[in-house]
Amino acid sequence: MQKAKINSARLVMQSVAGMVRHPYMGGPYRISHDGIAHVLPATGAITYNVKIGDSVYAMECDHVEPGVTVLNPDKAENAAFNTLSCVGNTAVVISGDAKGARGFVTGTHGGVEHVICYFPADALERMAIGDRIQVRAQGQGMQIEGFERTVACMNLDPNLFEKMNISVEDGKLIVPVAARVPAYLMGSGVGSASSTSGDYDIMTADHDEIVRLGLHKLRYGDFVLLEDCDTSFGRGYLGGARTIGIVIHSDCIKMGHGPGVTTLLTSKTPVIEGRLDAGANLADYMGV
Repeated sequence: MQKAKINSARLVMQSVAGMVRHPYMGGPYRISHDGIAHVLPATGAITYNVKIGDSVYAMECDHVEPGVTVLNPDKAENAAFNTLSCVGNTAVVISGDAKGARGFVTGTHGGVEHVICYFPADALERMAIGDRIQVRAQGQGMQIEGFERTVACMNLDPNLFEKMNISVEDGKLIVPVAARVPAYLMGSGVGSASSTSGDYDIMTADHDEIVRLGLHKLRYGDFVLLEDCDTSFGRGYLGGARTIGIVIHSDCIKMGHGPGVTTLLTSKTPVIEGRLDAGANLADYMGV
């Protein structure tokens, strides 16, 4: 067994930025997979009582993003903000009463095109809608030594990679994960053109199946193995493919939706192996 190595010295670091996003609603109701209308908190906001390490099922909500939701109001700049921001990148408040507070990126949410960030509770109390957040974006272009042609890396900070205890054994990349998810549970986001931003959802309408697979224990920030899922150039089914992702938003009530997963590593063959580890969570790796 040996520790996996990456091309960290070759990874460019750039500043990207956005503003804390106000919650918004297209209409008062969200219709559940049971056909019931609900009024629930959803995307956007500074969310004070939902954070990485918490259960994705614990609160009454739909697609809630833990911590701070950030968006750049310019469409092209926001595309760069979402694509270049990587999980684990340092985020700094650069305006308002919380100026100087430091946190980190926890994921990117497709459809709404948000970057999600963790900040300490005292910083959240001083932050306001519209405050500017700057991210030290680094990670796109990452390659793993010996796996350059077989494993695509994306959306992952190089310093976080080093904390994940990824090893090489018998020609395979061994990654600690909190859970394994079969391809038949992957829903909204399948068919997207790229996985270098955004996410796709673990469908949770079949509660019995979720419990049977142990997925009722999922937490924000959990690293998971998606079986038979190829997210190299978009998202879809491919037998033997593997994807390592991170859970970035809450469970959802809508049909075809559930906890969202942002891609970090993917292969078209079973060269990636997930090793179950209850501590494979972003909060544990980042010490928060």
